Amino acid sequence: MGKLSLAVDIGASSGRLIAGHLEEGVLKLQEIYRFENKIIQRNNQYCWDVDTLFKEIKKGIHQCGKLGLRPDSIGIDTWAIDFVLLDEKDQPLTDAVSYRDPRTAGMMEEIFKKIGKEELYLETGIQFLTFNTIFQLEALKRNQPEVLDRAKTFLMIPDYFNYLLTGKKSNEYTNATTTQLVNAFTKKWDGEILGKLGINKEMFQEIMPPRTVLGNLKDELVSEFGFDLDVILPATHDTGSAVMAVPEVENTIYISSGTWSLIGVENRFPICVPKACQYNYTNEGGVDYRYRFLKNIMGLWMIQEVKRSYGDQYSFSELVEFAREATAFNTVINVDDGRFLKPENMITEIKEYCTENNLPVPESPGEMAKCIFISLAESYQNAVHEIEEIFEQKFKTINVIGGGCQNEYLNQLIADRTGKEVVAGPSEATAIGNLAAQLMSLGDIGDLTEARTIIKRSFELKKFTPAKSGVNEECTL
Repeated sequence: MGKLSLAVDIGASSGRLIAGHLEEGVLKLQEIYRFENKIIQRNNQYCWDVDTLFKEIKKGIHQCGKLGLRPDSIGIDTWAIDFVLLDEKDQPLTDAVSYRDPRTAGMMEEIFKKIGKEELYLETGIQFLTFNTIFQLEALKRNQPEVLDRAKTFLMIPDYFNYLLTGKKSNEYTNATTTQLVNAFTKKWDGEILGKLGINKEMFQEIMPPRTVLGNLKDELVSEFGFDLDVILPATHDTGSAVMAVPEVENTIYISSGTWSLIGVENRFPICVPKACQYNYTNEGGVDYRYRFLKNIMGLWMIQEVKRSYGDQYSFSELVEFAREATAFNTVINVDDGRFLKPENMITEIKEYCTENNLPVPESPGEMAKCIFISLAESYQNAVHEIEEIFEQKFKTINVIGGGCQNEYLNQLIADRTGKEVVAGPSEATAIGNLAAQLMSLGDIGDLTEARTIIKRSFELKKFTPAKSGVNEECTL
């Protein structure tokens, strides 16, 4: 058996620790521990409970010991954009405020008074989302300037957990690029942008690439767990890890499907052209300095919130079946409308949107679910057209990865809407990419090409063809 690595993968609604190792050229996974994550209200803001999340990470490491497992390494990935600031005594100055908090309202316009939109895109290649880190920092600068004045250390969420594990501070590359403060070409913090915005560049850490061995556990944690292990940086942005697990990237558009949908292609260089800016595509960093040219689309967050608004009386699989049965209902909404980012009640918000736009209103759970699924498929189709226009080529395949790839109804909708073959899987793409980066660092996997070859042979994938061309079928690729 090869080296044993431990992936900590934390998403917007849950986290899990998954162990992985190579066995006769196949990547074997074992789920160790799973825990809940949710946004909380603290100091009148929507926040992440990072203290509880770190306790859960430690519980998962303890569980390894109980199972008789001794991992060689651990790597942490989470969502992007959000951060913690530390003071001169390395104590948190801020709560880990969520990107869904409305504090950034109007901040984009304020930033554009200091630096032009086109200039900012040309330098960073990052899409404009109202909640990007750059706008969160502007909100702090305007509303709590004393906090930024005292800040000595800027750490994104996984950077903060890594600091708690090792005592070492760093900013990992793939996550850092999402701040809209990293130069797309130098791959370093952009001092000119930081200067124009009046942000103290000294609080940012050295940017380190995935596969970097950050260090060992702090002594007190070694005593607590009864063993030591290397803390290795995967792509700490969960989408970066997920895209690493796309089995085949040639002539393929990927959709990382979860709370968010990230649709795009892997590229060797950033595309900061006006058309990409107009369509609001991003050039986020990837493993081995690949670029994730993609667009953020509202994802399964909407059905998650609908499920919650129905009091969790229906399972996700039931909502999918209800959607299949709602054959006569075909209302399509704009899933990327900002009103769906954090409404009080998603069902009410969708109904009000339909009423305001003179669209048939979904009434039953099935109509509500179908409205979301066909609207997502429509949004994906529009993005495919944009990508093909920018690249001036047609792509043959769409590879859906992540938890959302298990929704076969949505996969078939995507195939039917786009007219392209859809390959679904692997579902645990983020954890798989996290583990692969660690195993590359440990020497069990040679490079990214080998990693994808191993992933392709290790996990069963499903293929969906457009309805006019035939029926969907299972295949192992």
